Amino acid sequence: MTLVELMIVMAILAALAAMAWPVFQEAVQRSRRADGMAALTEIMQSQERWRANNPTYQATLADLPGARTVSHDNHYDLSLVAGSVTATAYTARATVRSSSPQASDSRCQALQLVVNGGNITYSSLASGNAANAAPDPCWAR
Repeated sequence: MTLVELMIVMAILAALAAMAWPVFQEAVQRSRRADGMAALTEIMQSQERWRANNPTYQATLADLPGARTVSHDNHYDLSLVAGSVTATAYTARATVRSSSPQASDSRCQALQLVVNGGNITYSSLASGNAANAAPDPCWAR
């Protein structure tokens, strides 16, 4: 092979890599979102176990048996939104930790799970706490 042919092959490989890198990054971010989704599901299950024996949902994660405040892979901080907890409703939120590589996911900075009267709504917040439009781009269905 000549030097020109080798340079052409290198240019083609560089172009392919440049196109594949964003797709790879998006796949990695989606897989990290699964950590937050799983943590919110665990909170929901803990809240339902609590509610089965009590007249209202638990207002804080600290008082909810078995609940965590950080997701398993440490990508998200977990909380119950203040003022959202009633006898029939609550909002659980997983917010990206600033120390996590997931912090670069500006489109999905927070995942939310809202339980209201037995109905479950999944939503997310982008940077600046702006709600994402439906259909939500962060929750995998």
